[in-house]
Amino acid sequence: MTQRRDLPRTVVFALCGSFCTFGAVMPQIERLVRDGWQVLPVLSWSAATLDTRFGTAKSWTDRLTELTGHAPLTTLQQVEPLGPEHLACAAVVAPCTGTTLARLALGLSDTPVTMAVKSLLRAGLPIVVAPSTNDGLGASAAHLASLLQRKQFYFVPFGQDDSIHKPNSLKSDMTLIPDTLDCACRGIQLQPLLL
Repeated sequence: MTQRRDLPRTVVFALCGSFCTFGAVMPQIERLVRDGWQVLPVLSWSAATLDTRFGTAKSWTDRLTELTGHAPLTTLQQVEPLGPEHLACAAVVAPCTGTTLARLALGLSDTPVTMAVKSLLRAGLPIVVAPSTNDGLGASAAHLASLLQRKQFYFVPFGQDDSIHKPNSLKSDMTLIPDTLDCACRGIQLQPLLL
């Protein structure tokens, strides 16, 4: 699959509530913008509203707006037109929590992130997923496996981030987001997948 020439070089970039990885994700958004991508940020309801020890919701919203030039989309109504109106050529979900993995695997579109994904899937566009979940080798493993075998889903390479203290925890190497997106737009899974 090659990137359709009629679609803009725009990516939907959705962040879920794995707040500890936001600091690793922001430089990749900045890199995409530097590389000529227009980035449309989307925040899960948790990411849009919760203040944590990793930062306030307002600080992350302001940072995304500053980096991308677009205020984050945070409602179902805002994200639903993304695919049908051909506003982007791909989506990235980074970080992708276990909760969002489950929703995507089950085909649910009841959050801004999952609706954005569904919207682009309707148009047959690639979805890049960067897992970050403490139960990736536990309860979330079945959902991860389900998405690994689905057309249109591509994964940012991932591995155990602390096999001694958190043996079920998986985290993507966020520095590989741009390369994974590039490959996904060509219909290729970046390898090696498991780190």
